[in-house]
Amino acid sequence: MISFFVCLAILIIGFMFYSKVAEKVFGPDDRKPPALSMTDGSDYVPMGTPRIFLIQLLNIAGLGPIFGALAGACWGPSVFLWITFGTLLGGGVHDYMVGMMSMRHKGASVSELTGTYLGNAMKQVMRVFSVVLLVLVGVSFSTGPANLLAMLTPNVLDAKFWLAVVLIYYFIATFVPIDKVIGKIYPVFGVCLIVMALGVGGAIILGGYHIPEITLSNLHPAGTPIWPTMFISVACGAISGFHATQSPLMARCLTNEKDGRKVFYGAMVAEGVIALIWAAAGVAFYNGTGGLLEALGNGQSSVVYEICFKLLGPVGAVIAMIGVIACPISSADTAYRSARLTLADWFKIDQKPIKNRLALTVPLLAVGAVLTQVDVQVVWRYFSWSNQTLAMIALWAASVYLFRRKRFYWLTALPATFMSAVSCTYILMAKEGFQLSTAIAYPAGILFAAVCLGTFVYTCVMKKGKNADSPAVEEPYAV
Repeated sequence: MISFFVCLAILIIGFMFYSKVAEKVFGPDDRKPPALSMTDGSDYVPMGTPRIFLIQLLNIAGLGPIFGALAGACWGPSVFLWITFGTLLGGGVHDYMVGMMSMRHKGASVSELTGTYLGNAMKQVMRVFSVVLLVLVGVSFSTGPANLLAMLTPNVLDAKFWLAVVLIYYFIATFVPIDKVIGKIYPVFGVCLIVMALGVGGAIILGGYHIPEITLSNLHPAGTPIWPTMFISVACGAISGFHATQSPLMARCLTNEKDGRKVFYGAMVAEGVIALIWAAAGVAFYNGTGGLLEALGNGQSSVVYEICFKLLGPVGAVIAMIGVIACPISSADTAYRSARLTLADWFKIDQKPIKNRLALTVPLLAVGAVLTQVDVQVVWRYFSWSNQTLAMIALWAASVYLFRRKRFYWLTALPATFMSAVSCTYILMAKEGFQLSTAIAYPAGILFAAVCLGTFVYTCVMKKGKNADSPAVEEPYAV
């Protein structure tokens, strides 16, 4: 249990100090942000910082820090290290930099940011990549909540009925101004997510459950290697590219650059704390990784329900079900909203007029509705890899951004290199990838990361650094 508290303390202290390092490297100032200079009553809507923090937390979290942490806990308490240091050195930096870069570029989506700093070809790739990924998230988080709602209601209200209700809600949340639906209910569900985690953590500690100490041994019952599978499985609890699609939503609502550290970095650390609690709860409640893996065979939702019901009683079970239903819905509706804004940036469609928002929302939801009738499980297996690949690309874009502004670019370049190795190694050895042996995948992943780092150093540091006429680039900004 000592390891758990040490990691928890590192997360909290790390936010107090390392987030300020990231803030100093970026250099926020008092310039007028897009929320105030581009207010449109739809997506650019000024909101208070505490409210934005809770919305950002639910945007990036959903069930990620619960399901991902439980999956990662199957490798044992070594997952505590990845959650802790992945959050501080990777996820927090990633979310903060993307959110702040978006503010400096008029609330631009991650695909546009990537194009600005990694070139037009990468921008086109990221446009398609982002929209497909976001729609996939929306589709995958439609049928699950609908099935759960059908289980809790009379038979006449079947899964098809609830799917229609969920899709109608997605349409409303994607279309209406961000402060009308998302801005009102997300803070409530954000508080529920925090309360549920704190309740579970407190019950595990006070209930006398044994949280094992950290060991670097692989405790996965199936012998699945820690590298890189655990680093892919625990995404939202450590670092996640999906966050790069969500942070621009709040970048359009934040009224002061200097609050970015609390919102973007702070929400990521809060998610890391939640993930740490659930990882500890998984191995402690089921008395080891073997029992946890067996329980997960019945579904992650059933594991969450069982833990909450036995630890927190009927009230806890109700909170758990609210979370299991509401959290994926909250991830899906902002996914569709992000997809709309990505398309709007892509085709330069002003989203203030209602007809323009409808022109993008209707086709997106229509495609999503059709895809809910198709088995997307095979495609979904690629989500975890795609998610971390997106994080890798966003970190490289941030590295170029920092270099051009003559900032300490190693803050993002080092985690970008690490995630390059993770992403490449995984797709080479995974069942949904090339299924190569570790003898090939491991060195190939390291080589790929080295090539990415070498390319960055050569094109930015060495080649551009020799050009005395290459000053720091001041980003476009709303005035």
